[in-house]
Amino acid sequence: MKKFKGYMHGINLGGWLSQCDHTKERYDNFITEDDFKVIKSWGLDHIRIPVDYELVEDDAGNYIESGFDYIQRAIETCKKLGLNVVLDLHKTFGYSFDDGENESGFFDNAKYQDRFYKLWEQFAQRFGKNSDMLAFELLNEVTKKEYCDKWNDISYECIRRIRKIAPKVKILVGGYYNNSIEALKDLAAPYDENVVYNFHCYEPLIFTHQGAHWIEKMNNDFRMPYDASYGTYIENNDRELDHITGDMSAYDKQELISAKFFDDYLAEAVKIANERNVMLYCGEYGVIDKATPEDALKWYKDICGCFDKYGIGRAAWTYKEMDFGLSDERMKGVRDKLLKLL
Repeated sequence: MKKFKGYMHGINLGGWLSQCDHTKERYDNFITEDDFKVIKSWGLDHIRIPVDYELVEDDAGNYIESGFDYIQRAIETCKKLGLNVVLDLHKTFGYSFDDGENESGFFDNAKYQDRFYKLWEQFAQRFGKNSDMLAFELLNEVTKKEYCDKWNDISYECIRRIRKIAPKVKILVGGYYNNSIEALKDLAAPYDENVVYNFHCYEPLIFTHQGAHWIEKMNNDFRMPYDASYGTYIENNDRELDHITGDMSAYDKQELISAKFFDDYLAEAVKIANERNVMLYCGEYGVIDKATPEDALKWYKDICGCFDKYGIGRAAWTYKEMDFGLSDERMKGVRDKLLKLL
């Protein structure tokens, strides 16, 4: 399988320019140059930077120069430190993966789509010259499967427009069910050799999102260890989630979970990447801070071992806070061991 060179071991800067209150105070203080230096000292090769359209556009679609400046400074800082960058458009006008937000209509509104294309043309014009250390991620986590065909058409058109400006920049494309592995088979064929198939992996969700307040059925007090039988995972999943994730029905219910689960789970993604001769990348993976750091370390060991086995590039979610922070004080006791895995 083709490797996404320079993007094998990374981390997200979630909550900085995305999923935030979009104030100057947040932009200036949540992440500083010292944080980039810490990430470099951790031995990682790249940073994924999620950005929301609110950073660079007002409601009418006028561009906000100061927002582009934050991205430019981040790129310059990474270039100085020898880090690569994935620029991820986390939310676009008319679309958000988060429930309860007012962003809707993107997949059926040509004006919203044109605004999306023009924003990416702006990104390409401003930052595309850095294609030796910068990649573009078109849109974070398409949700419904019914959007698949429309998204294939939209993403193809967006890539076509970017290619007129930045012919060599790597472009990441993921699919429905929030960048699920299941969606990879339904993605359009790679536009060219510089397209990367992108997926996210938080499986088993019942472990990585235990007690998550944003999951409707989840009991916020629910906790479970990583070392549990498949039967326990299935039982907890049925009780705490309203959908099946990471199907475990084929496993012996008495057997404890192990790296084999991830080996089996990733097999479909690897197969598709090999068949289509496309690079593969996991843009998000991580464990909620409700799990113990020791259990989180066990999960990272198993999933990262499989990433290494297949040569899959990845970026952990996330550097700081946001319920998943790896730089948070609580992770101090396991961080040195964890950083060897990422």
